[in-house]
Amino acid sequence: MSAAVSLGVEVAVLVGGSVAHRVRVPRDESVQLSIGRHALNDVRLDSDLVSRRHAVVDLFCDRLRVTDCSSNGTFVGDRCLSGETAEVAYGTPIQVGTSTLQILVGDPEESAVIARPEPAPEQPARAAAGDGADVALRRRIHRALLENLDLAAIDPCRLEDPSLRPRVLVALRRIVAELDAEIPAEVDRKVLVGELADEALGLGPLERLLADPEINEIMVVDADTIYVERRGRLALSGARFTDDERARAVVERIVTPLGRRIDESSPMVDARLRDGSRVNAVIRPVALRGTCITIRKFSKAPITDERLVELGALSPQMLRFLRRSVAARKNLIVSGGTGSGKTTLLNALSASIPSHERIVTIEDAAELRLRQPHVVSLETRPANMEGKGELSMRDLVKNALRMRPDRIMVGECRGGEALDMLQAMNTGHEGSMTTTHANSPREAVARLETLALMGGLDLPQTAIREQIATSVDLLVQVSRLSDGTRKVTSVTECVGIDDRGVVELRPIFELARTGTSPSGAVLGEFRATGYLPTFLDELLVRGFIAPGEPYL
Repeated sequence: MSAAVSLGVEVAVLVGGSVAHRVRVPRDESVQLSIGRHALNDVRLDSDLVSRRHAVVDLFCDRLRVTDCSSNGTFVGDRCLSGETAEVAYGTPIQVGTSTLQILVGDPEESAVIARPEPAPEQPARAAAGDGADVALRRRIHRALLENLDLAAIDPCRLEDPSLRPRVLVALRRIVAELDAEIPAEVDRKVLVGELADEALGLGPLERLLADPEINEIMVVDADTIYVERRGRLALSGARFTDDERARAVVERIVTPLGRRIDESSPMVDARLRDGSRVNAVIRPVALRGTCITIRKFSKAPITDERLVELGALSPQMLRFLRRSVAARKNLIVSGGTGSGKTTLLNALSASIPSHERIVTIEDAAELRLRQPHVVSLETRPANMEGKGELSMRDLVKNALRMRPDRIMVGECRGGEALDMLQAMNTGHEGSMTTTHANSPREAVARLETLALMGGLDLPQTAIREQIATSVDLLVQVSRLSDGTRKVTSVTECVGIDDRGVVELRPIFELARTGTSPSGAVLGEFRATGYLPTFLDELLVRGFIAPGEPYL
């Protein structure tokens, strides 16, 4: 088949004999196609044996260039690529997982309806594998795998070695073939092999959930019960671990490369995945039902402040005011409940910090992803097995003051570091930002008082309130509403101490709720209260409000 066409060539990608994608390749140019399990790939293959981004194919008018990006290899013709690149002719079979692709020049299927394959329903596939192959059988296969490859002796940090997965897949296929008579007929052998490989080397059933872009949070209640959050709503996923031992192994696989540990003497741990997703895990004896894992996923691309406006989290007027306030170095605290979007908003607002400033971020588990060039990121460290070497948030805040920061950003104040943070805001580090747990601006002030008292200094309450009133400029309250949406419900200024000795708060913007729709959606609108902030003159003088622009 000749590929030499003056205006380029029309190319079709076949998966299992059906056209899955079409593209025109211009002459003297190339087009790149991505193949993998993630929904953002050009050709999506829903299989546990396929990596999130498995392979990349560069299409030229006269040839293909295939590059393997996976952990278990890509077969091109009779050759297995493992992180390698090969140039082949059009029509050469490309095997990705259990699927065989062919990329052909021309139109092999004139009447084909071209559409990207939809993801297979999650619940039935998982249920078939989980209910058909009972726990005892899965344990037996896993033990046989350990005996074959001695995985227990391998350093957990080496389990992500790309060369290891093909060996595990080959061993599992052989073991499953040997036990074929004992495996119920309704069980998909390929799915079973993929799930067991993920449990042996990856994150088990969590791999599929992490790859789903619609899932925001994953909650493992026990080995048999895994919930997910989609669009603010909780749902039972249907996924499960073989047993609690496998679930605990996944936790250890996450925390070991980070230098953290989890055992009976230290049964709780905070950690993060490579993509920045936050992980909390609790094991027995604290978790009575067995290993409990909570994963807060974060978008591959950080959510921008413009995107928050598109999602209805705040109004353009509120965003304009907050951008000006951040650029003008106003100290800001984002408060809200668990899962309300505090860190997401803090990350989005940080984009208004000028690029020439030096920023120091301090977090328990690194989540903030600032785009400025001069950012120093610090992360706490728990004590080792001897009880030594701990670095707390307060230690890092104190150390940050010696690092000549222009601004300090603390991921979350939940202890004595709140007092150090307030002092930093008052001593030349204007424009600093942090988050705290509270259900309203007034409660946020009360919580800051309580946290400051945990600093261990014998300060009277009036002194702490004065510190808060002179340090904090704005309180931004975020909430997760009853319909699952997350919105900024108020922007409030701290204006000082009133005659009663209480921190005085003045709302600038508020979300006025007007009702609930028949579908359960919260109805309302963002409104300016009419109050003008005390630092409005400063915004005008410093040029943050151009002539003719609205003040708010």
